[in-house]
Amino acid sequence: MNLNDLTGKTAIVTGAAQGLSCGMAEGLMEAGAKVCIMDINPKALETAKGFQEKGYACTAVIADLGNDETREDKFAEAVESLGGHLDILVNGAGVQRRYPSEEFPLKEWDFVMNVNLRSVFAMCQLAGRTFMKQNSRGKIINIASMLAFFGGYTVPAYAASKGGVAQITKALCNEWAKKGINVNALAPGYMATEMNTALLDPESSRYEEITSRIPNKKWGMPDDMKGPVVWLASDASDYINGAVIPVDGGYLVR
Repeated sequence: MNLNDLTGKTAIVTGAAQGLSCGMAEGLMEAGAKVCIMDINPKALETAKGFQEKGYACTAVIADLGNDETREDKFAEAVESLGGHLDILVNGAGVQRRYPSEEFPLKEWDFVMNVNLRSVFAMCQLAGRTFMKQNSRGKIINIASMLAFFGGYTVPAYAASKGGVAQITKALCNEWAKKGINVNALAPGYMATEMNTALLDPESSRYEEITSRIPNKKWGMPDDMKGPVVWLASDASDYINGAVIPVDGGYLVR
C-alpha cells in the first residue's frame, strides 16, 4: 500500500500561479490529487491550462484572498470546481515588503499581515468548517518560513506574519485534531523564486552569506517542496499534527 497516494483526493492550493505553491500543486497532482489553484494573479488560468495539457486534473479560481467580502464565495467556487468535496488545503499565498524597520510604512505592514496572516486564518476556518460539514478527515498545510524561527532583515512584517502562521497552526491543531483534521506547516528556507530576487545576485555579500550557511551549498527550488507537501497531505502523516517542519537544506541547524 502506498501511503502517499492521493488518488481521488481534492485540494485547494493558494498562490499557485507560480513559485513554490505552483511546485506544491504539481506535486499533489503527480500523487493523484485533483487541484484547484486560487490566486489573485490571472496567470493562474494559464498555469492550470498547462497542467491540464499534461493530463492532470486542475482548475483555477481568480481570487483576492485578502478581501473579506469575496473570499468565502471564491472558496465555495473552488470547492465546487473540485466536485463539491475538499480533502486538502495548502495556504501558500504570501507577499513580502522590504524596508528598514524604522522606515517601514504602516500601510505596507497592514497589507502584508492581511494577506499572510489574516487571510490564512480565514481560509483555515473555511476549510475546517467544510471538513466538519462533510464529516470527513481533512489536511491543512500552512506555509510558514525560516522567519517563523528568527527575525530576518528589513522584513519585520513578513517575519511577524510567518511567526503568526506557525502559532495559528499549533492553535488549530489543539482544537481540531480530535475532529480528524491535521493542521501542519512547512517552513521553506532560502528558495530560488521570484520573492527572493533581491537576494539572488551571486555577486552580493548577502547571497554568499546565505549560501555558505546552507550545508549543501545550494538554494531550494519549488520541486523541493513536493515531497513534504505530499507527505503532509497523505495518510502517511495522519499522526503528525501541529508541526512546523523546516524545508531548508539544513540552514536552521547551522
